[in-house]
This record gives sequence, structure tokens and C-alpha cells, in this order.
Amino acid sequence: MTLSTMAVSASMGVMNSLLGKLTTLMGEKYRKLKGVRNKVASLHEEFSSMNALLMKLVGMDELDVQAKAWRDQVRDMSYDIEDCIDDFMHDLEVKGATTGFLKKSAERLKKLKVRHQIANKIKGIEDRVLEVHERRIRYNLDEYKPTPSIVHIDTRALAIFADVAGLMGIDTPRDELVELLTDQGQELKVASIVGFGGLGKTTLASEVCRKIEGQFTCHAFVSVSLKPDLPRLLQDLLLKLTREQSSESSSLDELIRNIREYLLNKRYFIIIDDLWDTSAWDIIKCAFPENNNGSRVLTTTRIYSVATACCSRSRGCVYKMKALTDNDSRRLFFSRIFGSEDSCPTELEDISIDILKKCGGIPLAIISISSLLADQPKPKFEYVRKSLGCMFDGNPTLDQMRQILDLSFRNLPNHLKTCLLYLGMYPEDHKISRVCLLRQWIAEGFVCAISSLDAEDVAISYFNELINRSMIQPVYTNTNGEVLSCRIHDIMLDVIRSKIEEDNFISVLNDPEVVLGMHRNIRRASLQCHGEECVVTSAMVNGSLSNVRTVYAFGGFSCQSLMLLKYVRVLHLEINKNDVVDLTGISRLFLLRYLKVVGGVRVELPSRIGNLQQLETLELRNSAASKLPCDIASLPLLLHLIVHRDTVFPDCIGRLRHVRTIEVFDLRKNSVENIEGLGEMSSLRDFEFLCSGKDLVEGARRMDVLCSSLERISDSLMTLWMDYRGGGLLDGWSTFSSPHIHLREMQMMGCMFSTIPNWFGQLRDLQTLEFRVGGAGLKDDGVAILAGLPSLVYLWLYATEALEERVHIPGSGMAFRALKVFDFWCNHNVLLTFEAGAMPMLKQLYLILEPSGCESVGSAECPVDGVEHLPAGLREVKLRILGQRKEAVRSSLKIAFEEHHPSTSLKFW
Repeated sequence: MTLSTMAVSASMGVMNSLLGKLTTLMGEKYRKLKGVRNKVASLHEEFSSMNALLMKLVGMDELDVQAKAWRDQVRDMSYDIEDCIDDFMHDLEVKGATTGFLKKSAERLKKLKVRHQIANKIKGIEDRVLEVHERRIRYNLDEYKPTPSIVHIDTRALAIFADVAGLMGIDTPRDELVELLTDQGQELKVASIVGFGGLGKTTLASEVCRKIEGQFTCHAFVSVSLKPDLPRLLQDLLLKLTREQSSESSSLDELIRNIREYLLNKRYFIIIDDLWDTSAWDIIKCAFPENNNGSRVLTTTRIYSVATACCSRSRGCVYKMKALTDNDSRRLFFSRIFGSEDSCPTELEDISIDILKKCGGIPLAIISISSLLADQPKPKFEYVRKSLGCMFDGNPTLDQMRQILDLSFRNLPNHLKTCLLYLGMYPEDHKISRVCLLRQWIAEGFVCAISSLDAEDVAISYFNELINRSMIQPVYTNTNGEVLSCRIHDIMLDVIRSKIEEDNFISVLNDPEVVLGMHRNIRRASLQCHGEECVVTSAMVNGSLSNVRTVYAFGGFSCQSLMLLKYVRVLHLEINKNDVVDLTGISRLFLLRYLKVVGGVRVELPSRIGNLQQLETLELRNSAASKLPCDIASLPLLLHLIVHRDTVFPDCIGRLRHVRTIEVFDLRKNSVENIEGLGEMSSLRDFEFLCSGKDLVEGARRMDVLCSSLERISDSLMTLWMDYRGGGLLDGWSTFSSPHIHLREMQMMGCMFSTIPNWFGQLRDLQTLEFRVGGAGLKDDGVAILAGLPSLVYLWLYATEALEERVHIPGSGMAFRALKVFDFWCNHNVLLTFEAGAMPMLKQLYLILEPSGCESVGSAECPVDGVEHLPAGLREVKLRILGQRKEAVRSSLKIAFEEHHPSTSLKFW
């Protein structure tokens, strides 16, 4: 049995969307189109039957030539028919808006030219369907039998993934590299990690960084990829070093010069991950000045010659990755499946060891296979052992690693296959936002509401399941355990790219000119252009791109022709240069559901946007558009409106009753009527606003109006982000009559209360809280309000004034029972005491304090008392002590933490 498999799930993605459209045409709205409805009903029945057969094909390990040809024809036909139906429905809407003919007799419809055109199209569809149906009968495709079914893991609501670094026996190689990098030499040293794909080079480099970053003035981590966009990579490096965005139009020379100037007098540590050739390194290394400050650079690569080239001046600095030992392999494998190494059932031990041998000690293979086997019965273990046995007998090659990942892919549920294949849109090493990805899946029709869950909740479950199965890798995880961004391992991306290519699901184009030579309709295009601007010509638009429904454009490009692609549903533009993006023609794209523009550009929108009746997401956060179109409030399906902070909203914004997300709303630049209108948006879940300016009285008045509006939507709001730059107290917000009881996250930057409001105590679902409070607000009753929040995981608290009494962090009862991160800032004399049992779940503690004076821990004026009462699970402590006696306080606290929490990472800054 071979392990090649066709990506039938991609066909099912469009089939499900088509069946939904056919169902709509048979609905009440089109009841008077009897002739059309009867034909549509017949088509729906036939396509439902085809879909059932596609479901059977998904379960097979391989298809023969006839079955594959039939599958491809069904897929292409489904795309074309859906386009036809979209044209039909759009024409009806346009005609109906001017003549009202849907409310009149069917005879009126016969007089319209569109009816004759649609009738001809449906006749052509019927002919194609009949031809495909006859071929299905002729080839006896219904007699196909799938391979034995396998029970799939149920989707989970929360992402669960192992601490890979802690299970890979990484301590020894990490410590060896640390010793190599932290010698006393002051000259610039470059070291390189080299090894097979999937051995864990990136994980090792990350652990080294975590261990020694505190010894350097600055540090950064960037990934290169096979076909690097070097200007973008250096922009990313500069941003991570300086926290300031460089000009998108900066040349390579300018970026190198800016990085060198920043690093010139600093002791720096830089990681360059995933180098593929020396030419990229020859350019990147020019950014690193040899300043004799003990700076270090660490690279990772699969290629030994590249590693030696990086270390040409530092002999003996190439570190060869090794496969995991048998013990480390067992620990990683069993912990992933059973929760611990000792929990493997006796009847699964022998078969598990056989499977492990096939993985050859390669972490990526072990993680992939163990994720496939988690919570599975013994027959699944037998199936995997047999499948791996057909491949190789241990020590896998790169091609065999792809086969391992292919095995994991084939055992995904069908809906997850389509969602995973969609990630082939993104470039290698791209950090993918969870929120954006979910909205794109929904816009594509891959995700629908199920039972009591809406489409967004279902999409989150799909994403979490892909994390659980290790098909995608988490990049950023918040304190609530939610994965907010991900990446695809480059070997997994190879598997995805091979499938999307053979199934014509996505076409990845590094050069749009290639489109002219294609003899197929491109359905989804990912334009990944580096360097010169990519130009999409009218010949492409009228040729292979004429039916494209999704366009991702990364890099420089001209987008005027994109406005002619009338079937586009998803348009994602990432622009790496300063420019004006002309989107005035966007109103032609009547099927558009998702539009996002990324980059420091100015966007020109049309004066009217009402034709985009399908639009669900409009995101222009990083792209300035001075004013939104006046009729945006007429878009019936708009759910997420995310714009640059300088954008002015049109009047009547309150008419957007279905919108769930508004970001960023500037109180000063928008009318009071619009602020009041926010109170009409009964579906609003996520709201981010800005209040800046010098007129404090006007700012306070608008904040009061906003407070009244938010009270009216208190039942829906789940996330509230404030950036209040007006200064002054927010005590007008201290007495909400209707607290936002469902809030999960509240960030109130710049917002200050004299005391902690009592209504905070009613926020039973609140997980994240950031705000400022006067010193008096930190008396015992104020702390008790915060301590009683049962779901609070992250607390950032800024005390704005000194307090004579100590602040006691209680340890009794259920105080701070869920808190994992405590971030407390005070540039005045505030003293903390942690009582016995305080913050039992605390993992990270960050403190900025300025004591009036103390000599040692335990003295009356020591800023932190009760270190011994902090939980044993505390992982990280960062302290910044200010004032004249900071050195004495640092020394005392260092001794206290090393005595009571020796395994905790302690850093002063």
C-alpha cells in the first residue's frame, strides 16, 4: 500500500459551498422562479449524490486514474456552477432593487434578458452534470470501497500541546552551546547549529536565547526561509531590536546601516534561523558590527557548508544536532499520548516501541505520530505501525519524513484537511494570526455554524484541533492557554504544497508572468513577490485568473487589475513599500467577504461601498484611510470593522447592529452622535477606542457619553481595550449601573481610578485586566475586590502614588486562585507583602518598585516581603528596583529568591 493520497477534501470544500447555494435557490426567497427551482432541485439531488461518493473517496489511500479524473471534473464543475449561481443571484438582486420584480409574477421575469441567459447557463450545467453522471456509472465508481474506517479524535475547545523543549532532553546541548557562546572573548563570535529537518534546531536556539538573553543589551530572533525577502527580514530584525517600525521603502543598504548604527555600541545576541545558502548570509552579516563588546550571533541550517561559512572566523563553533536518545524519545512520545512516561498501558508498550524505532529519534516525527495516536484505541496503533513499516525501518530520510507527515494528514477529519490545506497560502516561516485565519476560513465557506455554536466558535475548535494534532505549531500563547498565532513547519508546508498543486486548490506564484502559460483556471492565487513589483495584467485577469476567488499578495504589486476579478471572496494584501493603494474599484467585487490590507500605506476607498453586500471583514489597521465610505452602515453582513486609529467613521454607525468588532475608534475625531450610536450595536463583542488630545474637558465629556453607550450593550461586550491619553481620573466610570458581566479582557491603558470600582468584583469571567489606580485604591478592600475575581489569569497594575501602609496580597480562601501573571509597577514608595498561600497558581512575577530605603529583605521598608510564600511553580521573576538603594535591595532579593525558588529564572533590568 503506497502512502500517496489525493487531496479530495479540497473538492469537498467547494462542494459543500455549492450545496449551500443550491439550497438557498430552493428557498422561500426564490419561490416564484418555478422553472428554475425545479431544475435547481434536480441539480441539488445529483450533487448531493456526488458529494456522498467524494466522502467515500476521502477514505481511500489511493485513487486510480479514472477515479482521480472524475474527482477533478466534479471539483472544476462545482467551481463553475457556483460562479454561475453567484452571477444569477447578483443579477436578481440588482434587477430586484430597481424593478421589484421578485414581488411580482413569474411572467415579469420572462421579459428580462437575464432569464434567457440564466436558462442557457443552466442548460449547459445540466449537460455537464449528465456527462459526469454517465462517466461515474461507466467506471463503476460507486463500487469503490474505502479502507477500514478509523475513529478520529473529537475536536477540542482548548489548545493542548506539550512543552516540547522540556521533553526533548535539550538541557545538555543547550548548556554546551551556552558555554560556547558565553566565554570571555570580546570579539564578535558566530556559532551555527546544523542538522536534519525536524531535529529541533529552532527549539534548541530558542532555549539558548531564553537562557542567556539577560547577559546582553539587546537580542532578536528572525527566520530566513528558502526564498528570503531580505528587505522584509531586515525590517523585521530592526523592529525587534528598536521596537520602532522602519520605513517600508527603505533600501537594503539603509536597513543594514540603521541596524549597524543601533548595534554599534551594544552587546547584542542575534539568532538567524533556517539559513539555506551562503548568499543570504553574506548580506545579513553586514548588519553586525564587530564592536568588541562580547556580541554573539547564532545561526541554524540544514546544510553543513552553510554552517561552516557562517563560522569561518570562529573555528570550532559548528554544533551538529543529534537525534534523541531512546530515553528522551520515550519521554516525548509517551508524554504526548498518555500524559507521562509511566502511563502507557501494558498492552501498548511493545507496539509503541516499534513505532518509536521507525521515528529514528527525530522530534518532529515523534510529535507528529504521537499526536496522531493520542486518545486512540489499540487498532489505531496497529494501523500506524503497519503504515510506518511499509515506509522504512528507522533513521528516516527527508522524503520519508514527508511521508510521516502525510500519514498524519491522511488521518485528519475531512473538514480539517481543507482548513489545513488553506495554510498553503502563506509564505514559509510566516507568522499566521489565528483571528485572521479563522475569518478567512469562514469567508471561504469551510466553516459553518453547528447546533448552538456559531461559525467563529466552530472555527476556533478546528484551529485548536490542528494544534492538538501538531499539524501547525504555536508561536504565541497567551496566559489563558489560547494559541493566538501559529506557523507551519517547512516540511509540513512541503506536504501541503504538493497537495494543493495536484488538486488545483491553491496556486503559489512567485512570478505572475507564469500565469500566462497556464492552461487551467486558478481558483486561489498566492502571489509571493520579492524585489521587483508584481504586475497583474489584464491578460491574466481575462485568462487563468478570471475565476479566481481568493488572492493573497505578499510584497510589491500593482492592484488595479485585481479590482476586475469579480468572483473574489477573499483579498489579503501585504505591501512592503510606502504607497497609495487604490481600492476605489472595490465596489465591483460583489462577492467579497474578507478584505485586509497590511503595510504602512495609505488606502483610497470608494465614496460608496454599499455593493459589497457579502462583506464580513474589513481590516485596515495598519493602513491609513482618512474616512470610511458614507454608506458602510448599509452592509448587512459586516461583522468585523478594523481600521487605522486616524480613521473617521461616518454618521449612523449605530445602524451596524450585527457588527462584533470595532477597532480603533477615536473619540475625539468622531461625532458625539456616533459615540451615542455605539449603544445601538447590540452584537458588539470586541471594542477598542482611543481618546487623545489636549482638551481635557471635552475628552472627559466624550468619555461620559461612551460610558452611557457601553452600559446599554453590557450583555454583549467581551473585550474592551482603552487608550485614554487625556489624563485625569476616570471616576465617572466607577459606578456602572450595568457592569459588563461577560467581559473576558479589559485593558485600560492611561485610565486611572482613585479607588478600585466595586463593579470590578462582578466580572466573574474576566481573565485579563490592566489599569492604573491611586495608592489609596490598594488598601485591603481594593485588593480584596481583585483577589475575588475567580477567572483572573493576568493582572497588570500601575500604582500612581505612594501608600504609607503595606499592600498585602492575601493567601486565604480563594484569593487570586487562577492568577498566573502578576505585573505590578510603582515608581513611588509602595511595599508588598505576600502572605502564606498567596497567588497559588502564579507562574510569572514582574515588579517595578522604588523603595524609600531599606537594607535587607525582612526590614520594615523592604519593597517585597514574603518571598518564601510564593508558589513552587513560579517560573520567571523580573525585577526593576529604582532609587538610591537599588543595589542593596537587588542583592537582598537575589539572595531571597535563590534560597526559596532556586529553579526560578530571576532577572533584573
